[in-house]
Amino acid sequence: MFFSIVIPLYNRPDEIRELLKSLTKQTYTDFEVIIVEDGSTKDAKVIVDSFKDQLDIYYYFKPNAGQGFARNYGFERAKGDFFIVFDSDVIVPKGYLAAVKLSIEVNAWDAFGGPDAAHESFTPMQKAISYSMTSPFTTGGIRGNKKHVGKFHPRSFNMGISAMVFQDTKGYKLSRRSEDIEFSIRMINNGYKVGLIPDAFVYHKRRTSLALFYKQIFSFGKGRIDIGQMYPGELKLVHALPAVFTVGFFTLLILNLMNILVLDQIAILHSLVIMGNTFLLLYTVFLFIHSLLNTKSLHVAVLSIATAYTQLLAYGMGFIRNYVDVALLKRDTKQ
Repeated sequence: MFFSIVIPLYNRPDEIRELLKSLTKQTYTDFEVIIVEDGSTKDAKVIVDSFKDQLDIYYYFKPNAGQGFARNYGFERAKGDFFIVFDSDVIVPKGYLAAVKLSIEVNAWDAFGGPDAAHESFTPMQKAISYSMTSPFTTGGIRGNKKHVGKFHPRSFNMGISAMVFQDTKGYKLSRRSEDIEFSIRMINNGYKVGLIPDAFVYHKRRTSLALFYKQIFSFGKGRIDIGQMYPGELKLVHALPAVFTVGFFTLLILNLMNILVLDQIAILHSLVIMGNTFLLLYTVFLFIHSLLNTKSLHVAVLSIATAYTQLLAYGMGFIRNYVDVALLKRDTKQ
């Protein structure tokens, strides 16, 4: 057995059907699938069982402990030489496993990851969120691209490790929030060869509304501070840029309000408002044009403005919130 695909699942029975269906179409077929139901109240056993005549598939149910530990549970039961983890909300192109196997043979990866993309069947909001999460002009530009900040850290929506890596590292140390970043850093620090496979992309649905997207990205911002606590060298200036943007954005809102309320306009205040508003306008127009060129959709391009601002502000707020807890209030927020 060359690949074991491990998928943690929590109350998402509908999503897993589409993912499993995409796995039945793989051109490379030496793999098993391990579903770990992590204490769901809406389980997917019936759906998983319906694929038993099409896939070498195994279903396990365990008490809820978070996706990191659910993946470890699957790794412990896997028989493959390499373990691949997917989030339940992805669709896998038919040539994915073939591309991964070829890259492993050529590059001798111990661990790897791939990028994500938007499928044509996604809703406009999902496509806009996908744009924001992969654009070089938001926080998404450092994830899953050939050009990124520092060493490439695989993310667990599309990530693989050798069985040897799991035996050595014992898998995820964190159950939730930045568990994949911590694991990637630890693999690299242990001397394993970790790399990006650009052709091993998946279609990642992500969230379906701005409210859910905000909640997810807020957690990502908090998680970056957690990683900084554990590995101080991994907290870089670039990670604070969304927080800087957030402070600047709300400061500009206050300055605009002051500029309106002050009858005798203060020259320096007026100048700051003009400069700030011009910057935001240019940035917004640039986002719109870049999204339009990439998505070829006017609707998605308009939504991309909202998703990009949501992403930057959510990450910045989460980063600031956890920084205050850790640096000022001296709370231990690590899991």
